[in-house]
Amino acid sequence: MEHVTKIFVSILFNENEIELGELVSDGRNIYFKYYIDFISKGIEISPLKLKLSNEIYKADALPFDGLFGVFADSLPDGWGKLLLDRALTAKGIDVSNITMLDRLAFVGSNGVGALTYKPEINDDKQKLFGLELDEIAMASNQILTGASSEILDELYLLGGSSGGARPKILVGYNPNTEHIIGSTKKLPGGYEHWLIKFPSSSDWQDIANIEYAYSKMAIDAGVIMSECKLFKGKSGKVYFGTKRFDRIGNNRLHMHSAAGIMHDNFRLSNLDYGHIMDCAFKLERDVQAYEKVLRIAAFNVFAHNRDDHSKNISFLMDELGNWKLAPAYDLTFSSSSHGMHSTMVSGESANPTKKHLLELVSYFKIKNGEKIIDQVQATVYNWSIYAKQCKVSTISKNRIEKVIGKK
Repeated sequence: MEHVTKIFVSILFNENEIELGELVSDGRNIYFKYYIDFISKGIEISPLKLKLSNEIYKADALPFDGLFGVFADSLPDGWGKLLLDRALTAKGIDVSNITMLDRLAFVGSNGVGALTYKPEINDDKQKLFGLELDEIAMASNQILTGASSEILDELYLLGGSSGGARPKILVGYNPNTEHIIGSTKKLPGGYEHWLIKFPSSSDWQDIANIEYAYSKMAIDAGVIMSECKLFKGKSGKVYFGTKRFDRIGNNRLHMHSAAGIMHDNFRLSNLDYGHIMDCAFKLERDVQAYEKVLRIAAFNVFAHNRDDHSKNISFLMDELGNWKLAPAYDLTFSSSSHGMHSTMVSGESANPTKKHLLELVSYFKIKNGEKIIDQVQATVYNWSIYAKQCKVSTISKNRIEKVIGKK
């Protein structure tokens, strides 16, 4: 395939596309420049690392292979990247030669958030079709184990722009009829944008029930989350789903991960929750930002969610340029690949406790800090109640209770 050397970037909050700037590659480096008309709007899409300016920007090679974090956030990683690479390989394309601008062209207008990219390769994702979740789950497992799947193209259409390691699809869901369709663009009336996850081979059998129980527990702990539910396949097996918070109807919000906005390599991160608190305050300009991040930190500590890396925390911006912390996501029982918290708590990642959370409270002068921590801890101690409500197996309930009961 012929490589893309120039990408035109726009932002699409509603039906009116706003041209933003362009990315150009000379084969070694990638350069970005804002358009004058966009600069005049005063909307900062990445206020820490890519401020509005007339200058020509060049990002460092690390951590995003020569891209600025705001554009890297549009690229799928984990499952989505695997699907794209498999789909390209099936077409005889050597994925080792695919550039970052090529990948943005494959994302086109189908990425998370509000940024869109032209030229757009294979712009055929507006196909609407009914879904059978058990079939998707089986095919996803085939892909993960290295086998081929007859519905690879369909999987790519549904999940090729998603991030994270676990298989997932982006769908339209009608809460009145409970009908699910495959689509990532404009949906028919009555449908909402949702994301549905499927277990990997290493997941516990009832991972969907566990994550659903964690979502209910987090909400009762005061953590802001998007609506979640369990979707059922024909076999009766359930799959965890959550309503997308980067979509309001068919309108969009700009989404920027903590990793992207601070240029943090989330796989080899030295980030602390203190850094995220500082970033959240700069964006929201409100001390309540500290409290929101503290609740997430406390929940992850007490509920043993150690996969709390900087890609799993994001911020949202509306068309007026107003920022806020995105609803929490990917909250579930996890020991992470290295057994420690991916984000440190006051410098501690191996075994953070209430003591370390209180150090954050003291440093940022959070008035209700200790009260928030105690509320979260008390809620998590009721884990068995949430496990029973969400039909978590007795084995999983006891395994988790044994770990979080020591916090």
